[in-house]
Amino acid sequence: MPFSRLLTVRQHFPDRGIHDIPAAISRELASSGIMDPLPAGARVAIGVGSRGIANLAMIVRSVVENFKARGFRPFIFPAMGSHGAATAEGQASVLAHYGIHETGVGCPVISALDVVSLGKTEDGIEAFMDRNAFEAGGVFLIGRVKWHTDFAGKIESGLFKMMAIGLGKFAGAQRYHTYAYRLGLEHVIRSVGRQVLKSGKILGGLAILEDANHKTAQLTAVRVGEMEQKEEELLALAKSWMGRIPMPLNILILDEIGKNFSGAGMDTKVVNRSVMGDYNPWDTAPVIDRIYLRGLSQHSYGNGVGVGLADVIHDRLLRAIDWTPTQINSLTASTPSAIRTPIHFPSDRECLEKIWPCCGHLEQRDVTIGWIANSLELGLMRLTENLRPQIEANSNLEILGEAEEFSFDQDGNLAGILESAAVAH
Repeated sequence: MPFSRLLTVRQHFPDRGIHDIPAAISRELASSGIMDPLPAGARVAIGVGSRGIANLAMIVRSVVENFKARGFRPFIFPAMGSHGAATAEGQASVLAHYGIHETGVGCPVISALDVVSLGKTEDGIEAFMDRNAFEAGGVFLIGRVKWHTDFAGKIESGLFKMMAIGLGKFAGAQRYHTYAYRLGLEHVIRSVGRQVLKSGKILGGLAILEDANHKTAQLTAVRVGEMEQKEEELLALAKSWMGRIPMPLNILILDEIGKNFSGAGMDTKVVNRSVMGDYNPWDTAPVIDRIYLRGLSQHSYGNGVGVGLADVIHDRLLRAIDWTPTQINSLTASTPSAIRTPIHFPSDRECLEKIWPCCGHLEQRDVTIGWIANSLELGLMRLTENLRPQIEANSNLEILGEAEEFSFDQDGNLAGILESAAVAH
């Protein structure tokens, strides 16, 4: 008995995209007064992270141009912990992939792992800062504010986390996550961030918010004195825009995972998993019984963090993993469960045939399946036809074309979702 046929479905989210990003950045920086305390000709360290942020090169270049227009001398540095295999060359390479190099953004990119100590928090956590950034006249951060994959709080991922863990490089990230195992990551982010602010080096930052279509939806210049409070407000707004899987599923198929999609390889609050191995820990996401992963993004540089959150994976994903950066990243974050090796088989057909009986159904045709490209792109998906009543009841969902059978090739494999859907939309 085959699976229920597949429907191609468009999920419609509000379009909040900014049409003129450079103009928006210029307005924000001009009105914020962030540059005013800098002496003429000062060197400014601009910290940039490693996530797959939309329009990142344009955003960074625009910030650089604004600082240069005021007569300052900006340079870029990677504000990353253990990403890029925790090497200076690896982190520069990650930025270069996103177009963040001297030619692309108009200023030098200086990548190094040397840090300086900024003293200890009340909990005894020693704070660190990238040495090149510390020796500059001021530090400005560019980062996306969004929910974190490991915990829920009023501050999660954003400028404050970048200021704490990103500025601390590998030396800091390793220590901070160790403390976070006992104290909680939000507590560590806040306390280390406050210690970094005491250095007097932070100028502020540019907070990037994206809508559910992965478009740049808001750009906010955040002054140093309001960073903590402002980030709480921005995170609440970002969460309200979050894209979600629209219904519970027996099996969720993802074409790819990768660090370019999420710090955990796939957004845990979309797929409803915990990096510690818990099933369905988030009450803001639908219940997902089983997860099947088909591949690893080439832009993850072999980092397979997140593979351990799946129930079954394709052999091609396992072959694509470079275990050196994967282990460094996972162990630095104290999440060894996120890189456990699930059961794996050499074809899509075999993976699905092995896992469907583990979903609580006796008949294969009753298994409900959702198929997405990755946890970031939720606008186009494929859903099995046995979900039609739920699809038609949701005004944000639109069925495109007719239902189709699962189309396996002679090796038992599927094409990617975009090729498989074969819809000219």
